[in-house]
Amino acid sequence: MIKANKELFNEPDCSINKAKEAKERIKGCSKPVPGKASGGCAFDGAQIVLYPIADCAHIVHGPNLCCSHSYFTRGTRTTYKEPLYNYGFSTDLAETDIIFGAEKKLLNKINYVNDHFKPRAIFVYSTCVSAMIGEDIDRICKEAKDRLNIPVIPVDSPGFIGKKNYGNKLAGEALLKHVIGTGKPHNTTKRDICLIGEYNIAGEIWNIMPLFDELGIRVLSKITGDSTFDELTYGHYAKCSVVICSQALLSLARKLKEQFNIPYIQGSFYSMKEIKKTLLNIADELQDKPLRKDILDLTKRKEVETYKKIVPYAEKLKDKKVFIYSGGVKSWSFVYLLEELGLEVIGTSTRKSTDEDIEHLKAYFEGKQKILMEQGDGIKILELMQKHNADLLLAGGRNRYTSIKGMYPFVDINQERLHAYSGYKGIIRLAKDIYNEFSSPVFKIARGPF
Repeated sequence: MIKANKELFNEPDCSINKAKEAKERIKGCSKPVPGKASGGCAFDGAQIVLYPIADCAHIVHGPNLCCSHSYFTRGTRTTYKEPLYNYGFSTDLAETDIIFGAEKKLLNKINYVNDHFKPRAIFVYSTCVSAMIGEDIDRICKEAKDRLNIPVIPVDSPGFIGKKNYGNKLAGEALLKHVIGTGKPHNTTKRDICLIGEYNIAGEIWNIMPLFDELGIRVLSKITGDSTFDELTYGHYAKCSVVICSQALLSLARKLKEQFNIPYIQGSFYSMKEIKKTLLNIADELQDKPLRKDILDLTKRKEVETYKKIVPYAEKLKDKKVFIYSGGVKSWSFVYLLEELGLEVIGTSTRKSTDEDIEHLKAYFEGKQKILMEQGDGIKILELMQKHNADLLLAGGRNRYTSIKGMYPFVDINQERLHAYSGYKGIIRLAKDIYNEFSSPVFKIARGPF
């Protein structure tokens, strides 16, 4: 497995790999350091990509603790009536299984899940323990598939082989090998697209879909937010792929282009500027001039409506200083979004960002005194905010306590968040959430005399 997927460490379309010298490129992506998987291992990354497929069961072949790693820790949502990702299935490997093997135990678990939950398909994940004792999940999955007559898909993703991002890629490989290309849609249109790397955190796809519907763009396949198994099987019929999270599934987009001649673009739906840019890029890739005109009309109207709706919050937000501690697409697209709301961004982190993400920031910040923090702990973040008189911290949930210690207003923009910030509705929602933070009396009390 590790040998078969070695090329994933050297993604040719990845901006980071492109920027390396030939000698460095041979080494591939950074390998995991023992004891430093708290930020997410390969197993965690694979689950993140595949768990949103709502009508599929996900069995973890490992200890129960592995099952709890990503289970219910992300805010993915679905319109599917009874999503099976609400259940945690595990073979619960113990000492005796390590000594005598647990392939029969895995087969029994697959049979049990099929009989009691009737999933459309079953994904089986290897873990560090099952990989180290040599469990052949590929053979077991094939045997179960032949017996049960449903797709049973192995996901070779033991945590020790790489970081979370590598696990994302392994999940994409599993989809490409076992799922995409196995089905056919009832019909196709010239405006069929495939969304890649959007997991519907807090329902963000639902802010985007109305835009596509109004423009006559059909999202044929969503990989994988608010998705079902069948729509993934015919994702190869799309006319264009739109990659939302560039580092995670760029390999999948490239291989869809190579195998099925599907072009792809990278985009973002955070901020009015990026919404317009992404939609126009879709129109250009589809070579659809009437669609381009419709996009310009729609975005102009939506921008006017959005600015009107954020007027009640504007005075409170104007010229407030904010620091963003996030990575990837959010590291730069949220800069545009916040400045559209009237806030001043003093800087952002670049952790988990590609070179392309960083170039976005450098180009936008050119000639301005802005901060690019590669990696920082709570102390560094608070020192920076104090030095630059920041008013607000936008970050992930683990930095909530950093803001509490510094008595700063805080808004969660990572995967645990409760509100969607994509699309035009998301912009209004973010304006409201920041306004509520600034309006809270708790900060005046906390900073006052005791």
